[in-house]
Amino acid sequence: MTVANHEELREVYRPPAPRAGQKVLDHLDVHCRNFIALSPLCVLSTSNARGQPDASPRGDPPGFVQVLDEKTLLLPDRPGNNQVDSLQNIVANPGVGLLFFVPGMNETLRVKGRGEIVTDSELLAPLAIGRRAPVSGLRVTVEGAFLHCGRALIRSSLWDPGARIDRSSYPTYGQVLADQIAGADASQIDAEEDEANRRRLY
Repeated sequence: MTVANHEELREVYRPPAPRAGQKVLDHLDVHCRNFIALSPLCVLSTSNARGQPDASPRGDPPGFVQVLDEKTLLLPDRPGNNQVDSLQNIVANPGVGLLFFVPGMNETLRVKGRGEIVTDSELLAPLAIGRRAPVSGLRVTVEGAFLHCGRALIRSSLWDPGARIDRSSYPTYGQVLADQIAGADASQIDAEEDEANRRRLY
């Protein structure tokens, strides 16, 4: 059976507990702000004009996402491959979702809102690392925020050191790309990535 509408979906799932809806805020309270200040990693969800979704990890030292006020966040856009998938999506469709992680915590913070790309140097200056400010930032007007329970991360054992894989059990970045891109050289890609990771993070 394929679920085709809300009524059929509710036949599969019992009604949610009242607090599931009650906990959703339309702003960032003190607990949301504290969570964001502790977070070194979030996942940014966007979609293009056709509704095709994408998700991109964003990471920096804890607190890298600035809370400008209870309704506004600012995320730096650090150097990457200049594909700018997420930013292109936001230009076409400003709806965004954010999922914040804090190492050692099983709960996550979910935020949704409307995004816009900003390039104001004064606004971006506080986001600089090593005196290198990002060329753009993502300003998010918050429409909803809530703390998500820890069951997914508990099930995954994400923070359990014993759950870490032996890195040799999966190919390197260069090896994967060499299998996917005709003529690509795995050793060269790995060397270039190592150099970029050491010298061009910011």
